Amino acid sequence: MTPQEIQLGIEQYGPWFYPFEFGGGLRTTAIVPPSVTDIFDTRLRMVEGAVGNYFGQRERGLECLDIGCHEGFYSLAMARRGMLVTGLDAREENLGRARFVAKAMGIDRVEYRQGRVETLAADRNRQYPLTLFLGVLYHVEDPMLCLRQVAAVTGEMCLIETQVVDEIEGSTEWGSREWLRPYHGILALIDETGEFDAGGRETGVTPMATCPSPKALRFMLRQAGFRRIEQIPPHEGAYEQHARGKRVVYAAWK
Repeated sequence: MTPQEIQLGIEQYGPWFYPFEFGGGLRTTAIVPPSVTDIFDTRLRMVEGAVGNYFGQRERGLECLDIGCHEGFYSLAMARRGMLVTGLDAREENLGRARFVAKAMGIDRVEYRQGRVETLAADRNRQYPLTLFLGVLYHVEDPMLCLRQVAAVTGEMCLIETQVVDEIEGSTEWGSREWLRPYHGILALIDETGEFDAGGRETGVTPMATCPSPKALRFMLRQAGFRRIEQIPPHEGAYEQHARGKRVVYAAWK
């Protein structure tokens, strides 16, 4: 694409959620505050570190599914590493931006398709060695359903990044005051009605979001069918939420 075509696309597809650099001074400006944009690079650095450590020289030609790919920020990063990437998103308006960015950057190892994580296994009917599930889980209404769907299409490793809530655990009566059962963390119900009704592209497909605590997330990942789960530690200088444990990245293996 010519610089003029890229500039026109930047203007036509705006506003943008992610910052993209096209060279020659051409770039998108993220709508999130500058104090928050570090989240993108922190998430990417943690993901790339985990991918490189596990797959190593197998990366080139590896098939990757980016679930909830949005504008394609992480899909493109995996494609640059030599992977064959499929980006999936529920909103066609996000996919239009993602396709424009890939074309403008001349990256042809990625394709984008519309779809929902809630019906992922039936829609895809196959497995990918690597799946990415970044910044999506805490926006969905039924996290257990979604994690089972993600596990079904994961062949080897899934990387999950999510907001988490403070830990609460204990025990509760279960049929009688003498019978007690422990509970494994919590799920917090978050109302995203305002953002959803305003047409926000970062919500789930319903206004109700369900955010897990870390222990709840680990428990659900095991129940979904992942045999091994490891938390990826944040690096020095990581985005403040990752550094404080308010956002986490987990690697989960089948």
